Parts: sequence; structure tokens; C-alpha cells
Amino acid sequence: MKYAIVKDSLVTNIVEWDGESEYQADGELIQADENAWIGGEYNGSFVARPVEPDNSTYAEKRASAYASIAEQLDMQYWDSVNGSRTWLDHVEAVKEAHPKP
Repeated sequence: MKYAIVKDSLVTNIVEWDGESEYQADGELIQADENAWIGGEYNGSFVARPVEPDNSTYAEKRASAYASIAEQLDMQYWDSVNGSRTWLDHVEAVKEAHPKP
């Protein structure tokens, strides 16, 4: 099991420990949960890591949301064969999700 080593309300390390064998730690051993992280706070429960703001531009968000060029070409081919709008729907959805400022 994972345990956090907590000293002065600060998680200094996370270790694997069976919970029974002798283990010397410079702090208190507390069973870790999904919120435990090195450098995090413990005040009776672990304080979750703060969510980092997404500072990417709309262009970067769009670029990562678009299907690959090969996939887009495949969509365009099958749209021409089937008379469908798969590719146009994909492009419109990405542009709607990540509009220009």
C-alpha cells in the first residue's frame, strides 16, 4: 500500500509499505489516497493538487482537437463516396469548441 510521510502538515514523500513491518520515517506515516502528492498538504485529509490553468491559445487547442491529416483525408473521401458530411461536421465541431477570441 502507498503511505505518505507527513511532517508539519506537509507530505514529504510517498512510499510503499505493508503497514506492519518496521519502517522508520522522518514524520508520520499515513495511508495515501488519490489526493496525496509530494509537497501537498495534510490537515486530517489530503488536500488535492490544484488544477493548473490551461494557458494554451485557441489555435493550440484547435490543433490538438483536429483529427490527423490522414484521418481527415479519409473522412473527405468517404464523404464524397457516401454523400455525407463527416469531415465538415468534425471541422465545425472543433471550431465551435475552440472559437477565435
